[in-house]
Formats: sequence, C-alpha cells, structure tokens
Amino acid sequence: MASPEKASTMGHMFDVVVIGGGISGLSAAKLLAEYDTNVLVLEARDRVGGRTYTVRNEHVDYVDVGGAYIGPTQNKILRLSKELGLETYKVNVSERLVQYVKGKTYPFRGAFPPVWNPIAYLDYNNLWRTMDNMGKEIPADAPWDAPHAEEWDKMTMKDLIEKICWTKTARQFATLFVNVNVTSEPHEVSALWFLWYVKQCGGTTRIFSITNGGQERKFVGGSGQVSERILALLGDRVKLSCPVTGVDQSGENIIIKTLNHEVYECKYVISAIPPTLTTKIHFTPMLPMERNQLIQRLPMGAVIKCMMYYKEAFWKKKDFCGCMLIEDEEAPISITLDDTKPDGSLPAIMGFILARKAVRLAKLHKEIRKRKICELYAKVLGSQEALHPVHYEEKNWCEEQYSGGCYTAYFPPGIMTQYGRVIRQPVDRIFFAGTETATHWSGYMDGAVEAGERAAREVLNALGKVAKKDIWIQEPESKEVPSMEITHTFWERNLPSVSGLLKLIGFSTSVTALWIVLYKFRLLTRS
Repeated sequence: MASPEKASTMGHMFDVVVIGGGISGLSAAKLLAEYDTNVLVLEARDRVGGRTYTVRNEHVDYVDVGGAYIGPTQNKILRLSKELGLETYKVNVSERLVQYVKGKTYPFRGAFPPVWNPIAYLDYNNLWRTMDNMGKEIPADAPWDAPHAEEWDKMTMKDLIEKICWTKTARQFATLFVNVNVTSEPHEVSALWFLWYVKQCGGTTRIFSITNGGQERKFVGGSGQVSERILALLGDRVKLSCPVTGVDQSGENIIIKTLNHEVYECKYVISAIPPTLTTKIHFTPMLPMERNQLIQRLPMGAVIKCMMYYKEAFWKKKDFCGCMLIEDEEAPISITLDDTKPDGSLPAIMGFILARKAVRLAKLHKEIRKRKICELYAKVLGSQEALHPVHYEEKNWCEEQYSGGCYTAYFPPGIMTQYGRVIRQPVDRIFFAGTETATHWSGYMDGAVEAGERAAREVLNALGKVAKKDIWIQEPESKEVPSMEITHTFWERNLPSVSGLLKLIGFSTSVTALWIVLYKFRLLTRS
C-alpha cells in the first residue's frame, strides 16, 4: 500500500504548492508539513538548494559554489541548521588580511583596512557613520516609509558616494563596498535600497566583517546540506525538474501547470523564487498592475565565484590569512577569503568576480580566467606559488536561468518607493517568499528562512491553523553563535567630516582675521 505522501502526490490535489526548492521554499514546506498540511514543492532544477549549491568531487571533497556564509544575528538559519544536525566552523582570520591598492600590498587586522592619511581617514569615518545614521531612519519592514524615502530613492549610490566622499580613496573603497555586498554597481542601485540593505544586515561593520559579522562561519560539509536534509524529511513531497509555467486561480481550486505538462491542484500557492523569475509564469487572472511592474524591474546581481586549490596554504608562511581586498580595475577578483577545510586540508582561496568584472570576464575561456586569477594572487601575496594551483572550481551565476544571477535582486532608483510595498503582499491565494522579501538579512540564507517561514505562517493563518499575531515571530539569539555588540569610539562618533573640517578652518580663519582687524583698529584709535 502506498504511503500517505505518495498517495496524495498521485492524487495531484494539495493544500499548498510551493514553487521553488531553495532554502526559502523548503523552509516553508517543512513548517507546513509540521502542521500536517498536505504540501508539494515544485523545483525547476534537477537539484534542491537554489542559490546554494554544494559541489562534491575527488578534488575538493565538497565546495560551496553558491551561498555559503553565516554569522551572528542570523538566528533563523542557525536554528534551522542546528535542528537539521549541521555544524559550523569559523572562516580563518588568524593571520593578517591584506589590502591591495595602487599596486602595493598592505597587511592589516580588523574589519576595515586602516587609513593613514588624516584627510582620507576623516572621509572614510564620515562615510560609514553617515551610511549607518541614514540607515537608522529606514524601517526594516517598510523602507518606502522612511522620512526621506523619495529623495533617497531617486539617488543612486554613486550619487550618494560623490555627495559624502571628498577623497578619491574613499570613493573607490565605497564602490568596492557596494560591489562586494550586492554584486552590482553604485550607479545601478537606489541609495534608499542599498542603505536599507546594509541596515537590515546590522550596519556597515556587521555586513562587511568576518569575525562577528556576516562572513564569520560556514557549514561543515557545505550549505547545500540545509536543503538536502529538508528534502530527506519531505521525501516525495518535493518534485525536481518541474518548472512551473502556469498558475490559474480563477476557479475554486488553483491549477498549477508545469513545463512537463503535469497538472496539480491546490488551495494556496507560495512563490519562493526570485521576483524576476515569476515573469516566466502565466497567471490567470493576470497579476495586479503594481506586482506585474515590480517583477519586471528587479534585476539580479552578477557574480562568478572562484575557488583556487593549492598543495599548501603558502600564504600563511607570510602571516596572511587568505583574505584580500583588491582595489584595481584590471584585477579580476575584488575580494577573497580562505576556503581551506576546517581540518586544514585542501588549502584554497575563494574569490568573487563581481558586477562589471563578472560581465567582462564571463566572455573569456575558463582557463584564461584561471590564469588571470593566479597571476593576481601571485602579485598581491608576493609569491610565485600562487601560479601553481592543483585544481580550480568556478560557478557563473549569471548564466543560471533559474536564478538569473546572485546573490540577490536589487532595486534600481525609483522602484522601491513606487512599487516596493507590494513585495510581500499576497495576490489572492498566492503568497510570496524568497530572500528578497525578508526584513532581516535579506539576500542571505537567513533571509530565505525568515521569508519562507513567514509565508508558511500566512498560509497557515488562512487555513485557520495559526493566529494572525503569530505570523511574525521574534527569533531568540543563537546560544552557539552569540553576537557581540558593535560599538564606536568617541572619535569615530565625533570627528568632523572633511567638509566639516573645512568649515571649522574657515570659521577659525574668519575669527582670527576679525580679531586682528579689531586689534589694529583699537591701536589706531589710541594713537
């Protein structure tokens, strides 16, 4: 006799169909199954995991060619992964990080490279402080309601960087900061959206840091296991190689059609794919105007993730940890992290080819990309050993038709205030998940879990199984990965900006000049 799951699949009638078998869709399905809801997940690819993907072979054992990093305050993914029996390990930063700028390598420790030029230091300090202060004005769950939403949404990050920064060095690093965090260019993204993105990840220091930040840890065995273990729990309630082509909710039940000409019926749908990919689905009735406009206006970032394997971790001989920040327009890679296994085996450096560089270098043959990366590492690390890797893995997310790019969708100028408020709004019986709809660590695995579970609870509320007040749940902090508060020194909080210093100098000069005039006038009147 067939199991209940098998029988229901064969019957093609479900309470809920989830479109997308990434972390967000599977988190939703897992929670729905725990409430004895008859759920089916339809995944377009021949694997689960979405924008996370753990490749396994004899050269690498396992390697995350997609989303990989987790850290403190990412409590939803930490709770879920613990429940699934996964362990984390810290990304190595025991040795020094390096900054490569103007053809020279500068070792440093900490989240950001030090700045020795006093004017540039004031500029850098004011950049981070201003971005964080602007972020404080933006509600994480409704950035379009920020007091300056319309003004900031009309600006690009390039506009804002040029407005805040006086020095070329600060402007260049700010550009790198945008490239690294959202795999797109400052001129492409709305200042409102980017400031919101940084804010909902905990601010400029948290989002960019390794220790106590978004890149502190990885999963032993790879992040693909999150989805694979949920797949093992759900069994045949997940169907692979089933791209959804039609969603018809004009009748009593919703009719789902796939590219394989399969038909399923359900009461509710959760869409857990990037917003732009819903343009591949035919909706009956048509989507509301704002939703239809929104999904056409949210491009995906561009990134090629590259892992270079070596016989030994030669960089450690120079007291380097493998993390490089590379400011050079000709360099293929902008940022690297040590990707050696936690037991020290399979030494490797992970590097990102980002945004404009991903588009440019994608045109080259894989072997040419590999050679360019090795030559760059040899130059930055000052070692010829970088020219002799034992293996190379890469993943170009721009060519993935069921992702469209990575890490996440971004909002160009003007879109957030005009259409953003519908990002999580249900369309009749269709609910929306996916990391883009999260309010905390959107763009990361943690945001994917938040969005999936929130959408699942919205459906459970519609089914009468969860109260409305319980749709949004405050996640307790992880005991295993606690966060440390990010604090700023008195000087970081109070040092003037470059323009502030110039005004101060101008004011001081004016006062001195006035004092001299008055003094001389007194002498003249006495004589």
